Amino acid sequence: MRIYDIISKKRDKEELSKEEIEFFIEKYTNGEIPDYQTSALLMAIYINGFTKEETANLTMAMVNSGDVVDLSMIDGIKLDKHSTGGVGDKTSLILVPMVAAAGGKVAKLSGRGLGHTGGTLDKLESIPGFDISVEEDKFKEMVQNAGLVIAGQTQNLVPADKKIYALRDVTATVDSIPLIAASIMSKKIASGSDAILLDVKYGEGAFMKTAEKAEELAKAMVNIGKSLGRNTSAAITLNGEPLGYAIGNALELKEVIEILKGKGPEDLRELVLQLGSRMLMLGKIVETMEEGREKLEKCLQDGSALAKLRELAVLQGGDASVIDNPELFTIAPLTHEVKATKEGYVYALNAEKVGISSLLTGAGRHTKEDDLDYGAGIILEKKMGDYVKVGDVLATLYSSDEAKFEKAEEELLSAYVIAEQKAEKAPIIHKMI
Repeated sequence: MRIYDIISKKRDKEELSKEEIEFFIEKYTNGEIPDYQTSALLMAIYINGFTKEETANLTMAMVNSGDVVDLSMIDGIKLDKHSTGGVGDKTSLILVPMVAAAGGKVAKLSGRGLGHTGGTLDKLESIPGFDISVEEDKFKEMVQNAGLVIAGQTQNLVPADKKIYALRDVTATVDSIPLIAASIMSKKIASGSDAILLDVKYGEGAFMKTAEKAEELAKAMVNIGKSLGRNTSAAITLNGEPLGYAIGNALELKEVIEILKGKGPEDLRELVLQLGSRMLMLGKIVETMEEGREKLEKCLQDGSALAKLRELAVLQGGDASVIDNPELFTIAPLTHEVKATKEGYVYALNAEKVGISSLLTGAGRHTKEDDLDYGAGIILEKKMGDYVKVGDVLATLYSSDEAKFEKAEEELLSAYVIAEQKAEKAPIIHKMI
């Protein structure tokens, strides 16, 4: 078998066999196929697409390129959840403890933030001492006994994806639905869970800008999951404006704690209750969404959901005093109020621009090597539908470096569209698949 023949076959719009896909992944991961030939095949896939079967075979070949977590010895259905990323997206930090408190077992491997979207691991590391590196035995023990774990991926989990993604990033082949779907699902399958909930976001703050593209990706991932024996469901959710009011690591953790206390922003609360109910259905803990919601609301009211977040922090070496008293979080010492320059309704609030503004305060990374200011970010005061007068505070910026405020303010002001008429808000959940 030759990679040359595989490239020409896909160039000519023919379907690749399971064996050809496995050959490509194995040889490229081992360094036997050069980047230039892999780039040619990726572009052929980008242009001519993959069938459902090809995409499932690519996913499984990528899974088998490295370690696979075996959770079969753990009782019950093991759950996982993935979000395609958005601004202010702190849903995993709420869902995992909430679902665990309701009787679910959630085994979650997460990633870091890059660019304008924040990462779950970065947010957790704003808890002093929190260790995202969890040995496999402890990982399994936490899922079995506590019902939850959120850890970083090991180096040898789906190494094929790391190599291929780095190449896609520089060859204009990132936004290919089969390649995105295989990249995401290979990591979910390798993580060992039985059932997976996918939160596929669309809108200004998301990777997919339209509901149609998000639905296309969601269906591709659900097809992969089901064809590989995983009970998979997807929610297509809006990230046109940021979720909640806090953007930035420690600031978002404080908002997470508010939600887990049964308070917090209504948009975020509604989203996690719906997603959490679907997770409980996937775990066969409840039979209906209504039953799931009732169970989750009880966990928020009786304090058991917050207690699970505290337990997670303690088990992973974190200082739980910040969970008990969120005022102990280290927040950046300098603040700057961003004020409205025009009167009217907030007609739109561009989540991507808000995310970039947060990055400019020091809360995000331009490159993987950048250090984070865990206490930096933004607290929004006004969102879509709110009426503002000239001089009203739209948001407060937090940073440890005063020089960062000028560009961050400029970016944030450009995110706000103030108009005479009030915009109609689209529902946060567009569709469930």
